[in-house]
Amino acid sequence: MTFGIDRLLADPALRKPLEGRRVALLAHPASVTADLTHSIDALVAAGVNVTAVFGPQHGVRGDLQDNMMESPDFTDPAYGMPVFSLYGEVRRPTGQAMHTFDVMLVDLQDLGCRIYTYVTTLLYILEAAAAHGKAVWVLDRPNPAGRPVEGMLLRAGWESFVGAGPMAMRHGLTLGEMGHWFLRHFGVDVDYRVIAMEGWQPDGPGFGWPADRAWINPSPNAPNVNMARAYAGTVMVEGATLSEGRGTTRPLELFGAPDIDARAVIAEMHRLAPEWLTGCKLRDIWFEPTFHKHKGQLNSGIHIHADGPWYDHATFRPWRVQALGFKAIRALYPDYPIWRGKDFKYEYTDDVLAIDVINGGSDLRLWVDDAAAAPGDLDALALPDEAAWREEIADLLIYQG
Repeated sequence: MTFGIDRLLADPALRKPLEGRRVALLAHPASVTADLTHSIDALVAAGVNVTAVFGPQHGVRGDLQDNMMESPDFTDPAYGMPVFSLYGEVRRPTGQAMHTFDVMLVDLQDLGCRIYTYVTTLLYILEAAAAHGKAVWVLDRPNPAGRPVEGMLLRAGWESFVGAGPMAMRHGLTLGEMGHWFLRHFGVDVDYRVIAMEGWQPDGPGFGWPADRAWINPSPNAPNVNMARAYAGTVMVEGATLSEGRGTTRPLELFGAPDIDARAVIAEMHRLAPEWLTGCKLRDIWFEPTFHKHKGQLNSGIHIHADGPWYDHATFRPWRVQALGFKAIRALYPDYPIWRGKDFKYEYTDDVLAIDVINGGSDLRLWVDDAAAAPGDLDALALPDEAAWREEIADLLIYQG
């Protein structure tokens, strides 16, 4: 199969509208061609007039390991062009930055989850481009989590940098398709184009991620496809006192703490809702983070394996798996302080709980904390939203089958 960047480079007819125009590139470390040449170098070598580079969260270089670390602007040492950070002093591009180009190429590997901030960055780029009369092209890449949809829709009033609008947590779209939804939902009038992939089979071998392409971390804690599959659930642990594995070699594939019994938690998860655990395998582990939550402490944890012979793409539901993990801890340890407090300003929000920001509302947290609430009660909230989102995006799918 062929990614958007490779199609653009291989086809002079696709590049022709860029002739005589100043081109900016929004990129990160995973913005590479099939032979692992970075897109900046490949575009310059192809004769594209690249005049500016923009970087999302974690920076163009992907050098900032932890979450919520801001990147500075700088000058590219190889080409002398400005590099503007969209996760530093600003989240939206400034007017000065917008005047450095005519067409923005967006070449970002996404994870298929509402909270992954590259989604919101795309919306901000589209809105800025509309205001300044610029064009935006998305060089499309696979959604490694594939087409499945899961999770409640973000509730009105809960919009943030980790929730741009009323979409499901696991949204099932590529970034190019998401751009079309943004234009329609927010009424953005902009010159928008998707350089589509060729041959992507979201339900074929690899279930979203093609086996013939190397995985490059799009952000420092996205080390493999297993993480990408689990992320729509494990990202919720960022709003908990539990460790999500930052400071280990398998971040956002696991969760745990020094003062829980992982084997007991796994057993309780199977007792509460075994049907929610199909498509994956849970394994109890021990880990000691070198930084972040519970640094230097021995943690009892649960590793979610969305790989190997246990993986079933059609039935794996990471959002429910992680919700069930919280529910099991609450059942075993009724007074356990699962949630980070309001003093933790998640993505610069104020006076709200991080878990609610992540979920786009308080429904999941309230379900976890209600001892009488059963798994069916969460399904009653989520299933209608999931069906509504599938209907909402049905006509936007560029890639079928």
